[in-house]
Amino acid sequence: MKRIILLLFVSLIVYANFFSEKARLDREVDHLCAIDGGIRVYETVKLPAERFDRYGQISIPYKENVKTGDEYYYESSTIYLIRGNPELVKYRYEVYRQFDGKLLGEIINYSRRGGGIPGPWHVIAFRCPKETDADLNKKIFIKSLKNEGEYHESAN
Repeated sequence: MKRIILLLFVSLIVYANFFSEKARLDREVDHLCAIDGGIRVYETVKLPAERFDRYGQISIPYKENVKTGDEYYYESSTIYLIRGNPELVKYRYEVYRQFDGKLLGEIINYSRRGGGIPGPWHVIAFRCPKETDADLNKKIFIKSLKNEGEYHESAN
């Protein structure tokens, strides 16, 4: 009986430790996100509709994979602010124009991963903001209308 009580007590301490650290890191994610997280668009680009796939995205290569003729590329980085379980991570994704190297937009996300009870299930996470690099691309690259820029006079 003493072993069961001891096992329950140790389990309770481990459980409380996991969830208190998880809650602390979730608050830290919110704090860091408020400082510099989110999407920033510095310039939008209008492209013809045929440049977009069926999901409204365009294909942008990673900087190291840029080929002749590629107009845009992205860079990304992952910085582990705290390693372990749970861990705190900062993600940055930036889109550039190839010919002049201008930064068109960026997104910074913070994430807490882990902190739940270990097991074979999916690792729990908390992230801020909820937007992704795909959301950034949709804000930078805009479909131009076929007749955009054309001026039509009325017959009156």
